[in-house]
Amino acid sequence: MTKTFISLAAIAILAVSISVAAQDAVPMNADAAMAGAMIAEASESESRNEFRSLDQDVQTLKKEVLDLNRDLFLLEEELLFPANSQVAFFISMDVGEYFELDSVNIKIDGKEVANYLYTSREADALIRGGVHRVHMANLKTGDHELIAIFTGKGPHVRDYRRGATMTFDKGIGAKYLELEITDRVRKQQPEFVIKEWE
Repeated sequence: MTKTFISLAAIAILAVSISVAAQDAVPMNADAAMAGAMIAEASESESRNEFRSLDQDVQTLKKEVLDLNRDLFLLEEELLFPANSQVAFFISMDVGEYFELDSVNIKIDGKEVANYLYTSREADALIRGGVHRVHMANLKTGDHELIAIFTGKGPHVRDYRRGATMTFDKGIGAKYLELEITDRVRKQQPEFVIKEWE
């Protein structure tokens, strides 16, 4: 009986000590968990700051690449088409009631240099006042002949093909020519005019 009592007492003491140890361990684990959470939060905040910094670096790099690309484009254009031999041809439309543009073919001195097929959106942009640079070239100084052939739908939605011709003098410096399509209201026909920009 005494042995049983001692055994029970030992078991009770052991149970109490285990309970006390568990209670002591819980606060330590809670403190450790709190410390771990704070470390994780600090690490996450640092990661966010690094991400923001990296994002800003990427945006800065993007801007520098775009600036460099623009500079390279301008330099390429300057090298390929020097100002003293440069000639550019532009297409424009006014009203567009009597002509619906499909394509433009440009010949300089009998040699075809451009043949452009317009989408309906591009033709619509021209009608609304847009201007399209259809061709750019280098030409020697002197007289040159320009032939522009316009294809599209004319009055009464019939196929329409008209040409315009001009002889122009290429001097020193850039020259800009505009191929303008206008409506002749009195004749109810389109008119094709080539003009030099001053």
